Amino acid sequence: MDPAVDVPAAAVPRAPDLAAHLLQHLERSSPVPLYHQLAELMRDAISDGMLPPGTRLDNEIALADRLGLSRPTMRRALQELVDAGLLVRRRGVGTQVVHQHVSRSMALTSLHDDLQRTGQAPSSRVLEHRLGPGPPEVTEALGLPEGAVVLTLRRLRLAGGEPLALLANHLPGALAPDRERLARDGLYQCLREQGVHLRVAHQTVGARLATAAEARLLDERPRAALVTVARTAYDASGRIVELGQHAYRASRYQVQTTLVDR
Repeated sequence: MDPAVDVPAAAVPRAPDLAAHLLQHLERSSPVPLYHQLAELMRDAISDGMLPPGTRLDNEIALADRLGLSRPTMRRALQELVDAGLLVRRRGVGTQVVHQHVSRSMALTSLHDDLQRTGQAPSSRVLEHRLGPGPPEVTEALGLPEGAVVLTLRRLRLAGGEPLALLANHLPGALAPDRERLARDGLYQCLREQGVHLRVAHQTVGARLATAAEARLLDERPRAALVTVARTAYDASGRIVELGQHAYRASRYQVQTTLVDR
């Protein structure tokens, strides 16, 4: 079992005096439920930058005591923000403001390149790097003869030290970058340095629930929602150079596209 990726407590910023801010703005005589007021006030504090990404909150008991509220009310407010993808509960750390969502356009780019371009510190953990005869369905999909050597690659991609996606790829063995290089750089960067330039890709975007193993690796709750992308990429000569099956945390990832009337 792979351990969850946790941020060392010493490196996590503490929240400003959130309780004082909430006390100042809570309206106890309002017909709006207190838990909803709390959630909206904290949502605004996150949006305004008062609670920046990575900020660790006091535990719900301490917050409830300082606000003079019941623990269920505090828990429900926090859960609203967890469900909205604004807070995350992490083992050994507590409740934190999540890092910003990763938004990607429908373009032929790699996740590593997109994260690097937006300053989100991409890194990878290589879970599998295996060269050998590929399964018949994989070699056929790659346009290779039966028994051809194929690279089977599985990686956990992180952004700012936080798990974001599980990436599974198959490539012709002749194009296989080494394991150490893939732990540092993106797959497409490695291919470019071999003179391979991708020109077109077919991909399908979908959704499903995480398996137990995927949830552990992604530091998500069991059966969390995942965004899935299946991609077949071609180089300038029309050769298939990559088959990809990727799964992204729906709480951290979204796809953007522009639609034009024909």
